[in-house]
Amino acid sequence: MIIKTPKYYRGFECIAGDCPDSCCQGWEVDADEASLKYYKTLDGDIRKRIDSVLSKDEFGNTIFTLADKKRCPFLNSSNLCDMHIAIGGEHTPYTCRMFPRFINSFGAVKEMGISFSCPVASDIMFSQTERFTLDSEINDEPPELNEIDGELYYFLIRAREKAYDIVYDRSISMSERLVKLLDFAQELQDNVEPYKEGDKDISFFDVFNNPELINSEWAEKVKDGKLGKISDDYYNESICAYFIFRYFMTAVFDCDILSKVKMAVIGVMIPACFGQDSWTMHLWSKETEHSQYNMDRYKLLLKDAKCLNKEELKKAITLN
Repeated sequence: MIIKTPKYYRGFECIAGDCPDSCCQGWEVDADEASLKYYKTLDGDIRKRIDSVLSKDEFGNTIFTLADKKRCPFLNSSNLCDMHIAIGGEHTPYTCRMFPRFINSFGAVKEMGISFSCPVASDIMFSQTERFTLDSEINDEPPELNEIDGELYYFLIRAREKAYDIVYDRSISMSERLVKLLDFAQELQDNVEPYKEGDKDISFFDVFNNPELINSEWAEKVKDGKLGKISDDYYNESICAYFIFRYFMTAVFDCDILSKVKMAVIGVMIPACFGQDSWTMHLWSKETEHSQYNMDRYKLLLKDAKCLNKEELKKAITLN
């Protein structure tokens, strides 16, 4: 198996109880099957405590019932995990062990990154000044069975490099780069599959009024938001590169290239509209990328909302 990670990936380290916004607060955590099987081998107080907070969500998933203020029931007063302390981090739920990492699997290749949803990860990515690059290593893990179209996969690999070239073309403004990126995505989309943009009547800022609210601070940012000028600061390159890395290649599964690039463009618009700092990106990511309900809605709006049509985005980008 080939493992690809951004250059900055190895520099991430959880700061646990010193984190300004604990990942153990605000959202429910699924209890995966492997962890549940292990918990059945336990006894004593920790087993009783685990059993007492397991429940089912509306989708039938086994979850840990949140305590007051949407805190994980194992998050103690020092903002440390009692389960981790009692049985070791390797036996906490898969979601907890992985966060804020994500994995995209493509048969013999796995791409792994870190998400803006973690404040520390957000700071790391926000501070990058060099072009986004990947490290590769090979391990003994066998390739995963898949039905990926090999021709489309390599088409997208080549296209992604060209997308990075556009993002890091410092001879033109960031706004100009985003316009070029949208036009490039349209060309790619036309070569793969028809894409019909919608005319759903919703304002640009209502796109960010997520039905499932995790942190009220985000709602205040949206309320006070206004369309601002996109700067040429390096952090906008990093934001754009993050979205291209995380989502672009997943078009191999649904042939929806344009929506993936729209995400990158809108990602750069987020700090321009709501606050030009890594904290703003952290709040957006935690609210959207880590809420299945909000993310499903967002993906639909990328195609259905008139304000997120390619030409409408180009107007918004160049407005100032």
